[in-house]
Formats: sequence, structure tokens, C-alpha cells
Amino acid sequence: MKDGDIRSKTKKKYKATTNSKHHWSVYPNLLNQQFEADEPNQVWVADITYIWTKEGWLYLASIMDLFSRKIVGWYLSERMTKELSVHPSAKSSTWSDSPFEPREPPCIE
Repeated sequence: MKDGDIRSKTKKKYKATTNSKHHWSVYPNLLNQQFEADEPNQVWVADITYIWTKEGWLYLASIMDLFSRKIVGWYLSERMTKELSVHPSAKSSTWSDSPFEPREPPCIE
């Protein structure tokens, strides 16, 4: 193998990262894949993305208003913690130029 520059191909073992057997409430899918809104502040959606940097991973949580498709809140962290999903409204890139009065979405506690 060494003479022929042949290497074995190893597969990574599957590791489940979601625990479906938990006691917490499962919330209903209120949007049901209907990603449109008729007016501002009617529907906000959130997401977390990972960003690789020379210093390591950064985690960006953001909240978007589906009516304007603008990011109404975001939060950047070096660690993925539960606070990352709760704090995107702490920093805002569009509050000042928004045509509507921002408010806390009903789904974030």
C-alpha cells in the first residue's frame, strides 16, 4: 500500500446530536411551511449558523421579519449555549431604519 500510495478510506461513525426522548414540550409548527407575511412584525423566524474563522468557530443567531426579509436582531458568540438562541434581539442592525416599531416576538421568552 505504501509503495502504491494507497490509503484506506475510513467512515466516520454516525453520532446522533438530537435527543428526541425528552420531557420538554414540543411546540406546534405554526407556520406549516408558509413563509410569507402580510404585514410587518407578524412573523419572525430565527436561525443559527456557524462561521469558521482563523481563531475558531463563531456562532451567529439571527431573527428575520418575514414581511420585509430584514434581520431585526442578531447575536454573535464564541460558544453555542442556550443564551445564543434567546439573545438575538439584543443586538440589532436595522432597528433605526425600520419603517415599523420593533417589538418582542411572542415566541421568545
